[in-house]
Amino acid sequence: MTRLFAGTPFDRPPRCETCGELEGACVCPPPAPLRIPPGEQTAAVTVEKRKKGKVATVIRGLPEEGNDLPDLLTQLKNHCGTGGTRHGDELELQGDQRQRVCEQLKKLGFRVK
Repeated sequence: MTRLFAGTPFDRPPRCETCGELEGACVCPPPAPLRIPPGEQTAAVTVEKRKKGKVATVIRGLPEEGNDLPDLLTQLKNHCGTGGTRHGDELELQGDQRQRVCEQLKKLGFRVK
């Protein structure tokens, strides 16, 4: 009986590119995640009105890949003393926090518009 991919690269089990061991037996540390420097990113800070007259500060323009958005959200929530959440690549904070958020993002090295 012949296998479908016999003799091709798909027939061989995957190996680690660093040490050459089988992926299951590899002990190499995982690669560091790609991080985009804050100075190369621009965050758009806006205020939106929600249901029942509530106001939320929304930060857009920061990609999920290359950023640690949960950590950034935690820093902003602690700085502003308010609650917040993350929806994909958008960060939301309760209330009108534009001034504080802009100051903190600039302090962290982000460009703000």
